[in-house]
Amino acid sequence: MSLIMSYIGQKGCVVAGDKRRIGYFGDKTKREELESELYSGTIKSDEELKKRASELGITLKITDNACKVRSLGDVVVGEVSFKSPFETKRRRIYGTTNGYQIIEITGSNISKMEKGESSIVVFGNKITKDIANKIIKKHWKTKTSLKAIGEIFEEVLAEVAEETPSVSSDHDMFIKHPKLDKREAQELLRETVVRDVKLLQKWREKLQNDLLEKAHTIKLASKILNEGEVGRVVEIDGNHLEIVLKSGVQAYDTKWKPLAKPGEKVLMFTDTPDDVEIGDKVTIENETLGLKRNKSALRCDVILCKTD
Repeated sequence: MSLIMSYIGQKGCVVAGDKRRIGYFGDKTKREELESELYSGTIKSDEELKKRASELGITLKITDNACKVRSLGDVVVGEVSFKSPFETKRRRIYGTTNGYQIIEITGSNISKMEKGESSIVVFGNKITKDIANKIIKKHWKTKTSLKAIGEIFEEVLAEVAEETPSVSSDHDMFIKHPKLDKREAQELLRETVVRDVKLLQKWREKLQNDLLEKAHTIKLASKILNEGEVGRVVEIDGNHLEIVLKSGVQAYDTKWKPLAKPGEKVLMFTDTPDDVEIGDKVTIENETLGLKRNKSALRCDVILCKTD
């Protein structure tokens, strides 16, 4: 659900892309049916898309803020992505004066690459590509400036947006015209692709680590002790109390780092030290931390959890 157009020539390059992103929520079969109708050109407007989605019981999230084209120094980049339940595939074009490289990325690894010196490249679904190619051919002239090419691309985006809601007329566009020969262009593109894909790999690694960390936090949060005995008071120093954790109870700090195992001590606080005696049981009742003997309230800076 994208339209990205690139021109690469001897005088420079131009890339333009729409900003639409559509999220589908609902039954998988119905989602696929709706997408098929959208990409075949059966659905012509946002209103028709929303109506058909409602008929199929599909919830839509439509935004026009996606960044599908970028500028990396003297290189322009356009990307379309295809998400499956197991992996994300990306198709990118990197362009500059006198050269381009098109790569396909599975996960964060390059699975396919092609190179060229000059071309007009259009990424999109069948209907958007067909409409775009017809309009480009209609307006193209042999000697067309980069500025004029940008205007043609803008006209294409506007006309395609009137034919299908799979793209929007809102767009980003970049024009570059560094002085590079064909060899210099390919060398610059190679360096840019390698650097950009490495950044993608680092981003995916961070995302994976963040997800693992969140999963770990959720697992630990499910073990938080909300009811039951915590331990016993073994030392009183003013309003500071040392508590030995009972079997089956452990303590973490607020960043989920382990602090104390069963049988080890944690620090707690009381506003009424005269109410506390050595050997008092510490419990959580109705999610309130306190002494079992007299219900005197206690405080702590740890997270108390059940062990496995």
